[in-house]
Amino acid sequence: MTSMTHDGPQITGGVDTHGLTHHAAVIDQIGRHLADQEFPATIRGYRDLLDWMRTHGTLVAVGAEGTGAYGAELARVLTAAGVTVIDVDRPDRKTRRMKGKSDPIDAYAAAMAVLSGRATGIPKSRDGVVEAVRVLRTARRSAVKARTQAMNQIRGLLVAAPAMLREQVTGLERAVLIRTLARLRPGDDLSRPPAATRAALRRLARRHQALDEEITELDAEIGPLVKQAAPALLELFGVGSETAGQLLATAGDNPERMRSEGAFAHLAGVTPIPASSGRTHRHRLNRGGDRAANNALHTIVLTRMRFDERTRAYVERRTKEGLNKKDIMRCLKRLVAREVYRALTSTPTERTTQTDLTPAA
Repeated sequence: MTSMTHDGPQITGGVDTHGLTHHAAVIDQIGRHLADQEFPATIRGYRDLLDWMRTHGTLVAVGAEGTGAYGAELARVLTAAGVTVIDVDRPDRKTRRMKGKSDPIDAYAAAMAVLSGRATGIPKSRDGVVEAVRVLRTARRSAVKARTQAMNQIRGLLVAAPAMLREQVTGLERAVLIRTLARLRPGDDLSRPPAATRAALRRLARRHQALDEEITELDAEIGPLVKQAAPALLELFGVGSETAGQLLATAGDNPERMRSEGAFAHLAGVTPIPASSGRTHRHRLNRGGDRAANNALHTIVLTRMRFDERTRAYVERRTKEGLNKKDIMRCLKRLVAREVYRALTSTPTERTTQTDLTPAA
């Protein structure tokens, strides 16, 4: 950890973040509570918080809850000021039951987590191209969900629609169906259910078309940003703009904060979990981690199992050894996580091709 040069003893800070206010606390090197105070969640409030902490001594590090949400801007301000910021998880339920919960308690707990070494995670910097990819993907994801919802509502209405209307669109593929419904003429008298049904279907179809255009525009904006952020990632077999964008968002603008490929695999939920007992020695799937990143790795593995000859040969060999499909995919996802980590963190001369199928087992 780095520290700023100031007079006084070394201190550690902790912050409990909220939407409108942040509660800060400071402790000394042996964990004694020195002071706590509340500050507004504004640029001026962040600076006042930092100045207040430094009045108590040399600030070694600050532990903050919610560095990906309410504490994101605070983390950026502190990092820009040369302060080491540590991401702190909120206390678990057992701790809250034993010690109670309040803003000062949580702030002191965040400081103690840093001082004791229990919290060591470096937060995402959220100040580069990857953050731009993340926020654009948020808009794209909501547009995709809304489009799916509109399609489901169209199909639901067609189930109970008048037979004459239903038979006109039966068997049409989705694109043709949407175009046909968008051209419906419901008439002026919407008090009749058939006319109202046509009006509802036309609105939903046009909404579907608008969302299609929005998703296409977002894809055109996100694609170049993903290529700019990690061209090596897109070179991996089975990795497209969508999966690469998710993996970038998971790693953040500062992937070096993950100290090893194992740390990235743990973050993505693909580290094997021991499930041995007695004479049975095996591992099981990891249900933790970032499930969106896990889904991206799963998609890459499915693509390779279908189109990559080396992966198909690996699957065949491992099947003969007695592994089931879930265990084989677990091994393959761990392999892909290794390749992704290298693509995100290594220099061009250090990058390797897909040659680690056996070690991934």
